[in-house]
Amino acid sequence: MKTKLLSLITVLILGSTVLFAKDKKEEFLVNGKCEMCEKRIEMAALAISGVSKANWNKETKMITVMLDDSKTDVDKVHQSIAKAGHDTKLHKASDETYNGLPDCCKYERSKLEAPKKPVKYEHR
Repeated sequence: MKTKLLSLITVLILGSTVLFAKDKKEEFLVNGKCEMCEKRIEMAALAISGVSKANWNKETKMITVMLDDSKTDVDKVHQSIAKAGHDTKLHKASDETYNGLPDCCKYERSKLEAPKKPVKYEHR
């Protein structure tokens, strides 16, 4: 009887944890310029377990991610994007990684801010 009661309590506790875990929407700035940057940034975000969606807008420089906050946090997403060569407000890419980006992907590193007007960058 005790074993069944403990099993039932365990199932209820685990079930309630799953019910409260939910996707959380996060948005933040990421430096980049072109379609190649877009793919690299999104793939870096999606490489984090718990991230279900990532969409970087090259005109506004904003990324929107959906993440399960019981599995990860937004800081890990920032870290992964920086490791791929793109600066965020929380983490800056290493000079070595940034310098390894294709020339068309090199952005102004001295500042990270949303453009006043959305900027269209044509890949050349």
